[in-house]
Amino acid sequence: MNIDKLTEVSEQYLPLRDVVFRTIRNDILEGDLKPGERLMEIQISKRLGVSRTPIREAIRMLEREGLVTLIPRRGAFVAEMETKQLNDVLEVRRALEELAAELAAQRITREELEALAAAADEFDQAIETGDANVIAKADEQFHEIIISATGNDKLIELLNSFLKQIYRYRAAYVKHESVYGELKAEHRKILKGLEQGDVDMTMEAMFVHIDRQQKFMQEWCADRAKK
Repeated sequence: MNIDKLTEVSEQYLPLRDVVFRTIRNDILEGDLKPGERLMEIQISKRLGVSRTPIREAIRMLEREGLVTLIPRRGAFVAEMETKQLNDVLEVRRALEELAAELAAQRITREELEALAAAADEFDQAIETGDANVIAKADEQFHEIIISATGNDKLIELLNSFLKQIYRYRAAYVKHESVYGELKAEHRKILKGLEQGDVDMTMEAMFVHIDRQQKFMQEWCADRAKK
């Protein structure tokens, strides 16, 4: 658990449970806390200098994101990354984001297109850093602009909540340099479809984008299960 991270986030004057939540979440996403590792409240409390109450609240928030598993009479553990769970979340994501692509192609504004083009450029720059967390956040920003462009408040609410649950898989996916070229090309194809107002092109590009991630991560999870 990195105390410097806690200090950095604390400067944003967040509620203490949110500070603890973000600190533990970052450690899980960056691999400092491994799948299957137990979260010991006493150790976390001593290391971060906080009481156990905000830690328990943060753990419940992490459970809702699918990052932590609570086992009765045993405690809290970093959730394993399983093929079944991966398939479940990416199937739902694909359906929702295809709908978002369809609506955005019809409704996106010039300002949103400019923001999306800038986000595509920022994603390309993020790849140059080689930092998976930076790349994942840039990818998330690209998708958030498309989601917002739908103008559908219920879809925006659903997808923004859902994307938090798949952030872990996104972060794991972008750790592989072999996918960088495909990701950049897929973003540009989605952007082109939106710029042209071509619903079919945009939806197809979004399908390919998420389907490729699903297949790659299926193989990755299967390989991990063999070890």
